Amino acid sequence: MKVNEVVPFLMIKDMARSISFYVNGIGFEIENEWRPGGVLRWCMLRLGNARFMLQEHLPDQAKGTKGTGVRICVFCEDAIALYQQFVASGIAADEPYVGNRLWVTSLTDPDGYRIDFESPTGVAEETKLSELE
Repeated sequence: MKVNEVVPFLMIKDMARSISFYVNGIGFEIENEWRPGGVLRWCMLRLGNARFMLQEHLPDQAKGTKGTGVRICVFCEDAIALYQQFVASGIAADEPYVGNRLWVTSLTDPDGYRIDFESPTGVAEETKLSELE
């Protein structure tokens, strides 16, 4: 059996807020969208080879905490450069550190979903970016 891709489908509270975060802040592009009555209700976002789908949840689906126990890992070429881009765009991102031979910077979206951007490194485990600067 061939599997081509996994695309996280995130149920969100406020589409405009999430689009601002993902598109204006992180740099995703809207690849596909559904606009019944002219209102954006669902979209597929792309950044390089990474994709997310977003859809506003219905009021009765809003119970519970979003993203609890889930971390979405996005592998990239340079997590440090992305961290610097996020901070410059006003996105709160955790200082990069080395874990499992990867630079890792994390952020949390407006609905509580935790996203890690990770890239390979030869730097010693548990090193923080500020320790190198």
